[in-house]
Amino acid sequence: MKDTKEKLLEATFRLISEKGYLGATTREIAHRAGVTELTLFRHFGSKEKLFEEVLKKYTFLPRLRGLLPELTGMCYNEALEILGERFIETLKKRKSLIRIMLSEINLYPDKIRVVYNGFIDELIKTLAGYFRYLQKEQVVRHFSSETAARAFLGMIFSYFLSEEIMVGHNVDKKETKKILREFTGIFMKGTLKSESRDEKYVKLAQKKTQLKRKRTNG
Repeated sequence: MKDTKEKLLEATFRLISEKGYLGATTREIAHRAGVTELTLFRHFGSKEKLFEEVLKKYTFLPRLRGLLPELTGMCYNEALEILGERFIETLKKRKSLIRIMLSEINLYPDKIRVVYNGFIDELIKTLAGYFRYLQKEQVVRHFSSETAARAFLGMIFSYFLSEEIMVGHNVDKKETKKILREFTGIFMKGTLKSESRDEKYVKLAQKKTQLKRKRTNG
């Protein structure tokens, strides 16, 4: 059974996806969740805080955090392709929310701009941690890990924006895989330290996989 906080977050997510942040009122959110407006403020304090928690729960950030431990045991190109696939999947799933947020983002009050920018920074820093790990393992060359994170997520988001939002083209999985393979190939060539280093990383990933299997079977 969902607790009150979870009901409020889900109600907020659905109403913002329908009406936008500016259109969804705290009264409507509370009514949709089946609680009083006073209960909403007791749990979250403000509409801004509620919006911040929705971004943390219903965007790519929680999925990225859960995915990163798995990526460290994969070869670079495979990890990038999986990252891209999961990111696209989340964007497609949250299309309504993204569309309406893009339409009203220039009208957001300063407090919400701070919340939104803070969320984007957290997303970038989380992925940047993965690139720093690869630099430490000498898989990729030295560069700004945060710039790389922005570049990687940015090229995928731009593709999603142009195809799914602006053109209205529902990109299927086969086409998505093909595009992501090209994107990750371009990105890899710009970030790899050397081919030999990537080969070394592939062997390291295979060794880790073999060890995991031995432990599981043993």
